[in-house]
Amino acid sequence: MNTTDPIADLLTRIRNIMIVKRDEVIIPYSKMKERILEIFKNEGYIKSYRITTDQFRKNLVVYLKYTHDGSSVIRGLEKVSVPGRRLYVKPKNIRPVLGGVGTGVVSTSSGLKTVKHCIRENIGGEYICKIW
Repeated sequence: MNTTDPIADLLTRIRNIMIVKRDEVIIPYSKMKERILEIFKNEGYIKSYRITTDQFRKNLVVYLKYTHDGSSVIRGLEKVSVPGRRLYVKPKNIRPVLGGVGTGVVSTSSGLKTVKHCIRENIGGEYICKIW
């Protein structure tokens, strides 16, 4: 299945699985999705992920993280830059997500970075998504 915006598809699948309170979701593989999931894991929003291969293609299996009372650690996901309206930010215009509580993902010339890294390293790029 081809999608116009694979990153929006990733975020929507995670959002939908959170609503039904399932532990894992299967997402078609891409290097960019894998890097975004790596950032989510390092920031503590998901437990882990792994790459699986079936007969025809690779998939990412994402294991979501829940609190002791059963609510998701992820409170919200938002796609910022969309195919019809790309959003590029300069280093001086990057602001922390929710005052530093959330995490933003920026595609820079040196790979995908969090907003915190972009502010620290004084680099800009395409603002991909936010998670909190």
